[in-house]
Amino acid sequence: MIGRSAHVAELTRLFRSHPVVAILGPRQVGKTTLARVFAAARRGEAHRFDLENPDDVSRLSEPMLALDRLAGLVIIDEIQRRPDLFQALRVLVDRPQSRARFLVLGSASPDLLRQSSETLAGRIAYHQLGGFSLGEVGVGRRARLWQRGGFPRSYLARTEGDSYEWRSQFVGTFLERDIPLLGLRLPAASLRRFWAMLAHYHGRTWNASELARSFGLSDTAVRGYLDALQGTFMVRLLQPWSENLGKRQVKAPKVYLADSGLLHVLLGIRDAAQLDVHPKVGASFEGFALHELATHLGADPAECFFWATYQGAELDLLVVRGRRRRGFEFKLTTSPAVTKSTRIALQDLRLDGIDVVHAGSRTFPLAEGIRAVSIDRMLSDIRP
Repeated sequence: MIGRSAHVAELTRLFRSHPVVAILGPRQVGKTTLARVFAAARRGEAHRFDLENPDDVSRLSEPMLALDRLAGLVIIDEIQRRPDLFQALRVLVDRPQSRARFLVLGSASPDLLRQSSETLAGRIAYHQLGGFSLGEVGVGRRARLWQRGGFPRSYLARTEGDSYEWRSQFVGTFLERDIPLLGLRLPAASLRRFWAMLAHYHGRTWNASELARSFGLSDTAVRGYLDALQGTFMVRLLQPWSENLGKRQVKAPKVYLADSGLLHVLLGIRDAAQLDVHPKVGASFEGFALHELATHLGADPAECFFWATYQGAELDLLVVRGRRRRGFEFKLTTSPAVTKSTRIALQDLRLDGIDVVHAGSRTFPLAEGIRAVSIDRMLSDIRP
């Protein structure tokens, strides 16, 4: 089993100051396994309720009765099925000398679990769990992670064909079962068409009007489809950076499918040979490398931006942390070069430096303040 010790450590840290911690992430990403590993690491009493298990659903029909006398760690899986439980958790954790800590697992973002943020304000911390990362699987398996994505069953599948089949089945199950369970009334066939269309926009700036015309819907309806995929961790939006530079700057977010393996299955890319010649291979590499770098840096989404002007200057990733500004570009080439756009971004945004992450094997300087970094050396050569 691939260890996820960094996530266990983060859960331990969050429980020091919060009585309730939520692990949020897409289905099948390993939330239940992580909860079990965390419970074992605590070496204390642990109780688990799975809201997909009819027996556990029955036990929680009277939540105060079921949970009131429990001590230690209480795990409640698939919490999005019973958001009304958050009210009971508030009462339980507010008791004097409460002996229980609650670990809840959910497949929807806090925005879709509004009751948690409202009912448990100040009592709950969120930890988002994604698929396997480059740091977890090792840089020697980078090509496999890029091709298959980070979902454990896809990444660990015996063959490329098995991995592709698992991802295909996941897409169908997600649309036909998971979306309705979240109370999102979106036709599965239409949402699949939109998701597949969005795969072709991967790495591009969001344009609601253009997508709405292609899809035959209103701008508002298309935005609703996007919100559903973002709220269930299938899509990531990278927000634009804007400041007073005397230049017209792009103010719409960039759209990325969150998992490269799902991107490839929606594009019909079955293996590495097909990926190498696909028109979206460059965008796929950009999205994969961008996500892995942000994970390595421990960058919060609120710290990550892209920058672009209507005059053609752009920067793939801007990480703003305090007074420090770091720029990153992602190029599927073994011979990266300094461009006019890179120099403009370095100067106009007053960056500490720009790293151009590329597909070659070496890290070397390109110009003052600009460096080429091999993706296979990214974790060692770029410091968090």
